[in-house]
Amino acid sequence: MTRQIAVFAAVLMSLCLLAVPGKAVTPDEILDNPVLEQRARDISAGLRCLVCQNQSIDDSDAELAKDLRLLVRQRLTEGDSDTEVIDYVVSRYGEFVLLKPRFSAQTLLLWGMPLIVLLIGAAYIMMGRRGDGQTPTVLTAEEHAELEKVLQSRDQDP
Repeated sequence: MTRQIAVFAAVLMSLCLLAVPGKAVTPDEILDNPVLEQRARDISAGLRCLVCQNQSIDDSDAELAKDLRLLVRQRLTEGDSDTEVIDYVVSRYGEFVLLKPRFSAQTLLLWGMPLIVLLIGAAYIMMGRRGDGQTPTVLTAEEHAELEKVLQSRDQDP
């Protein structure tokens, strides 16, 4: 019985290791300078694969991701800073390429809209509970008599 548990545990651990995402960077892409390579990896981890859309270019096997990884490494070897490399990629592919969007007026609107809708909804509910703020009017004697006549005539009609 213990042997079966050990075999089961070994198989389970092997399957878990298969689920760990592998890096898609191939050996021919790796830079000789370890500092530049680490900078390239850091930048690549923050850029979205435009084919996969939920993976970084560092994790993706898509051709476009490989091209972007090579572009990042090329820009770094030309002497660009990390910010310049990211700005260059964003200028070519748009803000969508960033896995963590930058703070701007557009992202403020994007992140703030749920709060705005929540506040508007709360205000609407609070206004609905109060009504229009007016006290109900009391019928005058003439209005009451007219109402009685209308109700009696309605009851008499077949």
